Amino acid sequence: MDHKPMRNTYLPYGRQWIDNDDIEAVVNVLKSDYLTTGPAVSKFEQEIANYVGAKYAVSFSNGTAALHGACFAAGISIGDEVITTPITFAASANCVLYLGGKPIFVDIDPKTYNINPKEIEKQITNKTKAIIPVDFTGQPVDLEEIYAIAKKYGLVVIEDAAHALGAKYKGKKVGSISDMTMFSFHPVKHITSGEGGMITTNNKEYYEKMLQFRSHGITRDPNKMIENHGPWYYEMQFLGFNYRLTDIQAALGTSQLKKIDQFIELRKKYAEMYNAAFATIPQITIPYQHAEAESSWHLYIIRLNQDLLKAKRKEIVEHLLSMNIGVNVHYIPVYLLPYYQQLGFQKGLCPQAEALYEEIITLPLFPKMSELDVSDVIQAVKKIVSYYSI
Repeated sequence: MDHKPMRNTYLPYGRQWIDNDDIEAVVNVLKSDYLTTGPAVSKFEQEIANYVGAKYAVSFSNGTAALHGACFAAGISIGDEVITTPITFAASANCVLYLGGKPIFVDIDPKTYNINPKEIEKQITNKTKAIIPVDFTGQPVDLEEIYAIAKKYGLVVIEDAAHALGAKYKGKKVGSISDMTMFSFHPVKHITSGEGGMITTNNKEYYEKMLQFRSHGITRDPNKMIENHGPWYYEMQFLGFNYRLTDIQAALGTSQLKKIDQFIELRKKYAEMYNAAFATIPQITIPYQHAEAESSWHLYIIRLNQDLLKAKRKEIVEHLLSMNIGVNVHYIPVYLLPYYQQLGFQKGLCPQAEALYEEIITLPLFPKMSELDVSDVIQAVKKIVSYYSI
């Protein structure tokens, strides 16, 4: 097959969109009295809380740190078990290990690719402390069914919504429903602060624990201190971490948030273009859209459903990359990673997740793409599928 690039420039699977307003917001902070954690951080937290409809929001240096803080607030400790999905980035499970807990991987729904609620209850033991469902690609999990299980067994739900800022479940925005919800502001996400994460919650106790956790376990609140030596005094009351966001990052995030609706509309538009182009190609399965969930389309994933194509997935990816189409694969099931294999997890644990991994390709999807970019991707995919289907 011809390896000639289809495009003169490389099209990544994701990319940030920074404009002059974003740059001005950051410059204003650079000229101010605060560079680290100051008023811009508080403003960003309030804006995110208002946007999703939550009472509280706590920012962190990144999404992984945010999950760590949420697990701490939930009281996860040595020996506790936490149920999650293998189709996610490693952080969704690593955050449990950080506190001495054990992630329990539950297989996915073969239609939505999200954790299968029907499989969750089978894995609950007297050690189970929480569930970390992941809104994979931006499509919310079935929160109603998951919450019914959580309520029955007294479990905390920490929703990993790194992909799902702006998504809705039964008309309510993700971030206002779960006990705690994590958002990521990495550059490929819906909005960016460079690096950054946020937990939203309606629980004041969780909120206060996370504030202290992200700052070394230190408090300056006289009402919480054991002693008080004077206005300079502070107490480190437990072993926390330095997980704070900076005002520089928060200013960028706040500026980006003003454009979130525009960004999501463009993502939806391009996803619809892909759907229209690929829906009639029998060798490809397009993403399933749950009737009660409104995706914010972080990722667009096609699934190869012909044996010949599945066998040639690596070559297909390589050919697309050679054409300057920046495809990727999300994700390797977490428990197949070498570190998790060393912990005793074995292949075959989640058959649906493993089958999915072997058959999917992530196509470029981000707001700063043009319709011509989308057309280039469609043309390249059709060409390759046609070639390998012969």
